[in-house]
Order: sequence, then C-alpha cells, then structure tokens
Amino acid sequence: MPDDDKNPDDEFQDMIRDILSGKSGVDPSQLAGAAGLPSDPASLQAMMMQFQRAMQQSGDGSVNWDVSRDQAVTIGRKDAIAITPAEHAQYDQAFHLAELWLADVTTVASLTATGRLMSRAEWSKATMPLWTQLAEPVATSISDALTNVLSEQAPEQFKDMIGQATRMIRGIGGTMFAMQLGQVVGQLSTEVVSGGDIGIPLLDDEAALVPQNVAAFGEGLDIPMDQVQLYLAVRELAHARLFRQAKWLKLHFISSITAFARGIHIDTHVIEDLAESFDPSNTEQLREAMTNGSLIPPKTDAQLAALERLETTLALVEGWVDVVTHDATLRLPKADAVAETVRRRRATGGPAEQAFATLVGLELRPRRLRDAAAMWRKVTDAVGVGQRDALWQHPDLVPTTADIDDPAGLIQRLEAAARGDAPEPDEMDVALEDLLRTAAEPTDDEPTDEDDKDEGTTPPPAV
Repeated sequence: MPDDDKNPDDEFQDMIRDILSGKSGVDPSQLAGAAGLPSDPASLQAMMMQFQRAMQQSGDGSVNWDVSRDQAVTIGRKDAIAITPAEHAQYDQAFHLAELWLADVTTVASLTATGRLMSRAEWSKATMPLWTQLAEPVATSISDALTNVLSEQAPEQFKDMIGQATRMIRGIGGTMFAMQLGQVVGQLSTEVVSGGDIGIPLLDDEAALVPQNVAAFGEGLDIPMDQVQLYLAVRELAHARLFRQAKWLKLHFISSITAFARGIHIDTHVIEDLAESFDPSNTEQLREAMTNGSLIPPKTDAQLAALERLETTLALVEGWVDVVTHDATLRLPKADAVAETVRRRRATGGPAEQAFATLVGLELRPRRLRDAAAMWRKVTDAVGVGQRDALWQHPDLVPTTADIDDPAGLIQRLEAAARGDAPEPDEMDVALEDLLRTAAEPTDDEPTDEDDKDEGTTPPPAV
C-alpha cells in the first residue's frame, strides 16, 4: 500500500506503542499523521528534518520553537510571488502619502522608519517571537498534563519504561505543539495584509504590508489597486503609530494574553479517560483531542473577566484606527468600499481568530467595535483630535466599557478638564472619603477632648 494511503489510526497506534516500549526513535510520518499535519512528500521531508533537529536540541524536554519558525517559513514560501520594482515604488508612494494624510487627522507621532514590505515568509519569521511567547504557557501545560497522566494511568508493566521515557514524551509533546504553531502561523501568513492586521502589535515599532496578500485582498473588488494599497497603508501606519506612542499598550496586550494562557489547566479527566484505553478503536478520539482544543476545559471566571478586558481594549484600538483612517482617507474616492470590505472580513472572524482559538483557546474578537468607533467619533467631534489622542498616554486615561456605553459622560469630563474644573468625584472617590471619615471618628472606648477636660489633669508629685 502506498505511504499516502496509510491509515492514520495505525500511524498513531504505532507511535504510542513505540513510546510505551521504550524505543528512542519516532517516525515523523507517524507524528504528522497523528497530529493532523500535512504528509505530502515535500512537506513531510521538511518536517522530518525539523523534527529530528528539534528532538536533538531539546534534550531537557523543553519546547524547541525553531521548528515553529521553520515550519511557518516553509509554508510562507510556498506559492510565493515576488514583487516587481514598479510595484515596490507604488507601495513606497502609498506609505509616503499615507504619512501626509495622517498628519492632518491625528497628533500621534509618526514612525522613525518608513513602512516596509514583507513576503509571507518574512512576516512569519518576524512575528514568530511573539507567537511563541503567547503559546508557551499552553505548550508547557499540555506537556506536563500528558506526562503526569501517562505516568499515573499506564499499566504496571509500563511504569518503568514511561519513567525512563518521560523526557522524550515531553519533547515529543512539545515538538507536536511547536509543529502545530508553525502550521497556524504559516497559514496566517497567507491571509494577513499587514503587521497590525490582527489587532495586536506583532512587530516592534514598525509598519509593514504583505503585497501578495494585499493583491489577494483587492482581487474582485472592482477598486483600483493603488487605492486599496493606500487605504491599507493608512490603516497600518495608524496601528503602528498608536502602539509606538502608547508603549504600555503592547505590554498590556501581551501580559493579558499570556496571563490568560497561563490560567489554562488541561482537563486531566479527559486525558485519563483516553490514557486508560490505548486500544486502536480510541485513536481517532485521542488524536482529535490533541489537536482540537478539547483538552482545555471551559474558561474560569477570572479568564472570562480577562477576556472581556482584552476585547474592550481591542475594540478601543480598532475603533480608534477606523475613525482615524476614515478621516485620513476622505480624499480617496473608493475609501468607503475598501472600509466595507475590511468590516466584512473582520465580521467573519478575521485571519487571527482561529489562530488564537487554536493556540491559547482565546476567542479574541472586538465585539464592541462599532460602539467603540461611535464613541471615538463623538469624542473627536466634541473635543478635537488632541484631547482624543491624549487619552492613550496612560492606561488610567483610556476609556472604559462604561465610557463606550455613555460617551456623553466621557465628553463632559474632558470638557471640564479643558476648562480647569475639578473633576466630579466618582464612586471610588466617595468610598475612599467615607472610609477616611470613619477612620477619623473616635470609637466609644477612646476618650475625647471633652472627657479630658472633665477629668482634669493630675497635679505633679511634691518634691
């Protein structure tokens, strides 16, 4: 039977048997089939080399993320189309004009470097450090849970073998996750149009467009390509400017997503149920559990609260970018048509939603984007771009969910601050004032000044 016709169940069963029998070698073709990764000859050959190198370099059982980068870059290079000098010049002009237009509609400072163009492979390589930072907590959790449960649930005759193979099992689990990350980011590189396309800052203080994907984005829209390029250049520069000026914003996103991921605890009951039965009839269930996220239990209350904060921040960022981009592209005839395409694309989940869901179980979508954009529009019209953009200077100044619900209240506070009026005390101020007042009042057991007067003073003793 040809290799391509192998039954994935047999591949997975053979791999498990190899591990439990103490063999040191694992066939990457089995690993690819078990993990649901592509197994065509070209991809498999590259994967085998990456897997062997990863296993050699991760002797301590830690995840070797180089395999993720190599896998993503390999996918990005597939069907790559080089940009011509004429197209490069057209993009340079788009970035230049976008900078001029943005200068008229925002006080957020321009970048120190001009926008750059990236191939899909370059985008994968440049963004991988952040992806691995976000995914590492989940990879560690999965490896720990898998190792512990296999050790606890394995038949007695396999206990010693698994104990000796623990480091190898951790290495295999981590390498499988790293391969999956490479697949996800590689696929993402074929869809994103820019560095800020997913809403979070994947690049450091720079703007970038992916021309091959920009061309695919504009295909069939009946919109001149130079207008598509210019509109997307404005959006990308607005994103990059904001994250460069509000440096706390990138740290907020990364720390929040990482904290969410660290809060993930693998459902060991699912693993235990699967580990108790290494029978071939269960290999499909086991393989699916390792790749579809079913090992991650429902979100905790803390994670739900973190998710709401992330979605609010993402909505505020995307809403601000929408308003700034709209104002900057008023002179672009087809700006509204391009904007509508961006909205439709985002409404279907965008290129990053599946990536976050797969890697960290995070359904990251700016659900309140329209409301946030409406708030930014009202703030802009009421107090101008200067006061609007100043709200990004510190996390304490950024509008809240309540401000999105009630833009009028936010505008009143901003107008009062511009006049120099003292701000109205909020609930926290009132509560703190009550607490201090209560603490200053004497208790029944403490003597008052009046008590001291009534009792008088004790005369000094005679000398």
